[in-house]
Amino acid sequence: MPYLYETHMHTCQASACGKSTGREHVRRYTDLGFTGIIVTDHFFGGNSCIDRSLPWEEKINRFCSGYEDAWEEGQKTGLQVFFGWEQGYGDDEYLVYGLDKKWLLEHPEIEHCSRRRQLELAHEGGGCVIQAHPFRMRPYMTYIRLGLRFSDGAEVANAGNHPVNDLYARHYAEELGLVMTAGSDNHDSSRILTQDQLYGVGLDQKLSSIHDYVSLILSRGPIHLHVPPERFLPGPDADEPLVSFWLTEEETLIPTGRSWKDKRC
Repeated sequence: MPYLYETHMHTCQASACGKSTGREHVRRYTDLGFTGIIVTDHFFGGNSCIDRSLPWEEKINRFCSGYEDAWEEGQKTGLQVFFGWEQGYGDDEYLVYGLDKKWLLEHPEIEHCSRRRQLELAHEGGGCVIQAHPFRMRPYMTYIRLGLRFSDGAEVANAGNHPVNDLYARHYAEELGLVMTAGSDNHDSSRILTQDQLYGVGLDQKLSSIHDYVSLILSRGPIHLHVPPERFLPGPDADEPLVSFWLTEEETLIPTGRSWKDKRC
């Protein structure tokens, strides 16, 4: 049985949309048999609840509080707890892994850097970047932005998505040969009753640090998707899968609309 890890989750200590504390998350994931979690609260370009006007050190201390709360509880329950974050750029968001609190304190430029520079900084610091839920549609989104050149892979299954979003993401990643991950985007563990409600990755070996996960992504090592098998089956409201994707110099832009037919390339 692979070791099971959550790769995408939010706490109420740092994410404005979070409902559970880091400690509450850990208790639930421990009960459900997970090996570990990666806390990825919304960074300052996204739905963070941290006051942006605070001095950098204070902002980072508060931002890391959800992870630190989870880590302390993980020491008691035996659940591995690792650190990451989710940075937003309006229509597209990215999961950053492999960098820590010390790195953030030393790199305040990460708050306002471009997508390209974020990837460069992550690699320079020994980390990696995965585009989160690349085909998610929401009323507030103008475009689906595929940051192919700004990430090391794609999250092709997200429990917060409509299934058709993940169907398109999986097809996109397979066609372009991208590293694929999955995550729950869990904000509220009080609503989780079974392991099947949570998405994640299964690994053949237990992680000794977050850098092991980064290494798997960058080396294209074995990462098994923990998702329901029917997740990628076309539903009655799904259009035919995309056949190809067009790329600009910077990114792929697909205007959102009322139907998937409107978003064919």
